[in-house]
Amino acid sequence: MGKEIVVQPVTRIEGHAKVTIQLDDAGNVSDAKVQAVELRGFEKFCIGRPVEELPRIVTSICGLCQWSHHLASAKACDAVFGVEIPPAAKKLRELANSIAFTEEHILHFYFLAGADFMMGPDADYSFRNVIGIAGKVPDLAKKVVRCRHLGARMLEILSGKSIHPVAAVPGGFSKPLRPQERDEIKSMANEVLEFAKFSIDFAKKEVFPKYLDAFDTLAVIKTGFLGTVKEDGALDLYDGILRMMSPDGVFEDFRYDQYTDYIAEHIEPWTYLKFPYMKKAGGFSMDLNDPKGVYRTNTLARLNVCDGLATPLAQKEFEEFRKTFGRPVQNTLLYHWARLIELLYNAENVVRLLDDPEIMSTEIWKKVEPRAGRGVGCVEAPRGTLIHDYETDANGMVTNVNLIAGTTHNNAAINMSVKRAAIDNIKEGKYDQGILNKVEMAIRAYDPCMSCATH
Repeated sequence: MGKEIVVQPVTRIEGHAKVTIQLDDAGNVSDAKVQAVELRGFEKFCIGRPVEELPRIVTSICGLCQWSHHLASAKACDAVFGVEIPPAAKKLRELANSIAFTEEHILHFYFLAGADFMMGPDADYSFRNVIGIAGKVPDLAKKVVRCRHLGARMLEILSGKSIHPVAAVPGGFSKPLRPQERDEIKSMANEVLEFAKFSIDFAKKEVFPKYLDAFDTLAVIKTGFLGTVKEDGALDLYDGILRMMSPDGVFEDFRYDQYTDYIAEHIEPWTYLKFPYMKKAGGFSMDLNDPKGVYRTNTLARLNVCDGLATPLAQKEFEEFRKTFGRPVQNTLLYHWARLIELLYNAENVVRLLDDPEIMSTEIWKKVEPRAGRGVGCVEAPRGTLIHDYETDANGMVTNVNLIAGTTHNNAAINMSVKRAAIDNIKEGKYDQGILNKVEMAIRAYDPCMSCATH
């Protein structure tokens, strides 16, 4: 008789999920699924609300990804109202986005995924966690906590509050940046930048060299990729155009309000997460030997689709990464390496924006009027491309909402990665907690947020 292995909850991720692995009579893996076991429902209960309320409502989707939802929602509202926000408002929003990125990438690398690398994937789970990290490298843990605190404090100064923000409003930003506030934030930003520089150097010298074999073998699958770029192909995390890349590296660019021409959504009865896929693939399949329509978002995807980065230190790391691993990179665990390059990029970008005189302008908002319309807002969240799509009636009341979060885009790829890891590591019914952790590592590479993705 076959056997079912259930891993629940999946540890060190945002939100709740379980893994179900089916073994055949010989004890080998016949199937594996990652199931989202929660339903958030924001697509439904936002209907009937005034659209200008949505940027405040959607921050409650997640206590970690709140800024991403806040900004994507505000951009969707701008589009509904047909307003082009002032340049200073756009830069203030981008500044908030980059600060939030530094917070989230530090959290995931050190405290969520970090235990797998610093303790080893086979270490006992009672030690393989954030408490274990704090005990093993207390000075480093203190730096991590401090830099995350600095990120929260910068957002608080910039916007009035760091959690569940209300600063981005339809038409712009609600609060100008004052000179003394800029100076205070810049001092903190420089400290975070130094820690970002340390982090990529530390990982390349002390962490990643021990796991090069794992990078090449654990949960490797072949998919397409999606991310946001500027008109010149450089990475853009706040605004730009979407670039969809095939598994072979061929890509096509499109405006994010055209996403329904390129992305379709598939549903399975065993999970609350939808399965977006490339529409032009002509269908959808998660067959490991012949996948169809599957693509990935998040850090590795963004480095695959872009042609370069606009900040010098991150660009240097990007060039080394591409020279070493090629394009497109399919190795799932290299999401972590890409995440540290993005950490450095965002830390540099925060300092760059603070040095821009235009960000100090007090012209940060334009008046908007309710109208019937449709608006699509899109930003790159730490966990991938985030799309908010709203429709309103003549009174500006919401009639339809569609949300596609980064983890939703990655749902099919996460399932494929887990199945690949399970097949390769569980043989003849033999497994232990270390092997099951390697299956979980395939999930943690994507830094998934199930709370953001189940609507």
